[in-house]
Amino acid sequence: MSQRFEYTTVAQDFTARFPILAYVGTQASYWTIANLLLVAIINQQSKIIASQFNLPLSVSIGSLMLVAIVLGIVYGVSLGVSDYYLDRNFFRKLSLGKVILIKAFWSLTLLFILLFLLRFVLFDLLIAPSLNRRAAMLSDDSWKHTFNLLLIYYLFMTLIINFVNQVNKKFGPGVLAPLLLGRYRNPREEERIFMFMDLKSSTTIAEQLGHLKYSAFIRDCFADINEVLFPFRAQVYQYVGDEIVLTWPVHEGLKNHVCIRFYFACKKQFQNRAEYYTTNYGLLPEFKAGVHMGKVTAVEIGEIKKDIAYHGDTLNTAARIQGVCNEYKKDLIISEYVLKKIETGHGMKTETLGMILLRGKTEKVGIVSVDYI
Repeated sequence: MSQRFEYTTVAQDFTARFPILAYVGTQASYWTIANLLLVAIINQQSKIIASQFNLPLSVSIGSLMLVAIVLGIVYGVSLGVSDYYLDRNFFRKLSLGKVILIKAFWSLTLLFILLFLLRFVLFDLLIAPSLNRRAAMLSDDSWKHTFNLLLIYYLFMTLIINFVNQVNKKFGPGVLAPLLLGRYRNPREEERIFMFMDLKSSTTIAEQLGHLKYSAFIRDCFADINEVLFPFRAQVYQYVGDEIVLTWPVHEGLKNHVCIRFYFACKKQFQNRAEYYTTNYGLLPEFKAGVHMGKVTAVEIGEIKKDIAYHGDTLNTAARIQGVCNEYKKDLIISEYVLKKIETGHGMKTETLGMILLRGKTEKVGIVSVDYI
């Protein structure tokens, strides 16, 4: 198994088990690194000035690094905790512009608090003892320039870190690092499981709700499906209209048959939110799904808009299997190949539907319906 799979799996598993720690750890790591970079820049600048004017270097790099780490952890933890709860409860209904403004205001508020902490607490405890007595008596004018320097630097780093976070959200946990390392520049063969989930009776629902309300309905459906992703280690490959395509590395999707249990977890999520859907839309969403697994190629595509694309017969077969759900009046159909790889039981009920010739294929594929008792 490739290193990318291992890293991605660990990142997604950690995010699923400890979502708030993932938020906090990411922010704290980014801001600690950013602060250490600032210390390195300031230290080199101090050495240049000291060398040019034959001045003693009056500050300890160790003290500055300690301050940088403390501020990075405090700032990162504060942003991580606030982002976690606001993203889940408050920002979901707001436009992107409002979210950016609120986060910018909150970041500036935290920054002013941290600078107050730096000047009146950390400076006296950590920095001043490493300076000579005269240098320790910094003037208000010096603090003003220090404040301006830190404000400009933090605003710039906020833009960079927020950009990295948004890219990470687009591709999912554990995918950004391999992408930056160029693992997808050339096609790579992988073995994956794919699930195509499509809204049942979508045309009828669209006519009943109207296009605006129907779009809100789809948005809410996908939001609820997203709530189930991490616990079942599912990755969203694509949203296509009222269809969502999910994928798993084979060793993750087969473990405890999470690729099958995921579908029924989504059904339970909709049932738990039945009152919301019936109140706002007058109906409860139902999805049909098809599952298949096999080898595919993964490659980075696009120049204007980059993405990671999967190609191969595995995707076509999974889509075709989902397409016969209505014909057999079944909600979830998987290939026999997938069934042979998972351990049945634990309330799982299967029904062999036989060998069928899927549209566009020359060889028949065995399919099986799956339900839970």
